[in-house]
Amino acid sequence: MALTAGIVGLPNVGKSTLFNAITKAGAEMANYPFATIEPNVGMVEVPDSRLDRIQEIEPADKVVPTTFEFTDIAGIVKGASKGEGLGNKFLENIRQVNAIVHVVRAFDDDNITSVTGTVEPLEDIDTINTELIIADLDAVNKRYAKVEKAATNAKEKDAIAEYSVLKRIKPVLEAGKSVRTLDFDKDEQKIVNGLFLLTSKPVLYVANIAEDDMADPEASEYVKQIEKFAATEGSGVVAVSAKTEEEIAEMDDEDKPEFLEAEGVDEPGLNKLIRASYKLLGLETFFTAGGKETRAWTYRAGTKAPQAAGIIHSDFERGFIRAEVMSFNDLDSLGSVQKVREAGKLRLEGKDYVMQDGDIVEFRFNV
Repeated sequence: MALTAGIVGLPNVGKSTLFNAITKAGAEMANYPFATIEPNVGMVEVPDSRLDRIQEIEPADKVVPTTFEFTDIAGIVKGASKGEGLGNKFLENIRQVNAIVHVVRAFDDDNITSVTGTVEPLEDIDTINTELIIADLDAVNKRYAKVEKAATNAKEKDAIAEYSVLKRIKPVLEAGKSVRTLDFDKDEQKIVNGLFLLTSKPVLYVANIAEDDMADPEASEYVKQIEKFAATEGSGVVAVSAKTEEEIAEMDDEDKPEFLEAEGVDEPGLNKLIRASYKLLGLETFFTAGGKETRAWTYRAGTKAPQAAGIIHSDFERGFIRAEVMSFNDLDSLGSVQKVREAGKLRLEGKDYVMQDGDIVEFRFNV
């Protein structure tokens, strides 16, 4: 599934360190701007404890988690919308991703250069958001002039609808706010999607905190500032210590629990980040279980059963008959497939069934 979350931020805020920790891909790291020029792309497994529970109840020969993509994008500087630094490349790379993971420095360290000279999370956020807003406003102004003329013709219904959306978007951008702060209905959202605006993409802010703050990120004044801003646009915040997470990712599995306990946390912060990014992309998971393989599969929220079957194999969609479905929660609470069946919780669903996160499915098909 070609959906990717792009990791962005000012130079030296920990983007590539975070990317390394997430993907173990060895992206270049350096204490100078523009160490990342071409975007690095890596696949990441989605941590999901439900897989372990399914395997416990219905053992299979192999367990396969689902995955999705992260893209590490070059650091941005003030003036990027006018081509400063690697601005044009940065903006184009952002256009290619489906959601933005915005890394913000939330730690003090005199040994790591800050582009602005000080640690100011809100200033860092504003620098990037302003560049994206300027780029969007330029695109909207160009489109606005063309559509406004066409919208004067009563027969041009598509132009009238787009003009109505542009009239809402333009003043928001002019006020220095992102398009994602607006609410659109289904038809309006289709128009917005067609404009390919940078600030319409969903955003997750990642506060890159010091190791000492891992046990209680909420105590960090930097994190509080980031959370307060994120709330104004309905975005989420995850706090991680990128440097520490990279060290954890390189540890042997048997050493991790002891280290995490010493840090005062119950799981790596990356797990929370990956799950939050997965949700940000509008992704959900269904499972196939037992036999040779228990596997998690990724689908877009709102997908119907035949299309979900097609994710496994095109023949499954082409010859779809029905889906035998039970929820993970029912299997978890009842403890066996047989008990789920006896309780009447195993359902037969047809072509119009909309998949639900946590469904455990066996597709019936005939080709």
